[in-house]
Amino acid sequence: VLMKRFEYQITNYPAQSYQELIFICSNTGECKPDRVLADQTQVLSEQLNQQGQDGWELAQLTFGQQGIVAFWKREQKE
Repeated sequence: VLMKRFEYQITNYPAQSYQELIFICSNTGECKPDRVLADQTQVLSEQLNQQGQDGWELAQLTFGQQGIVAFWKREQKE
């Protein structure tokens, strides 16, 4: 039985790309989006969809003071 093989990619989306994306960060450094305007979610959706069209599956999305980091995976072709 052959096991599936995956490749991974990490992409950064700098906070400067989002005019009205507000991050709330705790003292421990944990960040989350507090308020995201509709047009800004559209920007993020377009960026994520672009990766999806190339066959990448979003594994995780994290928010930080510097912006958003996306972790992607896709099955390797044989």
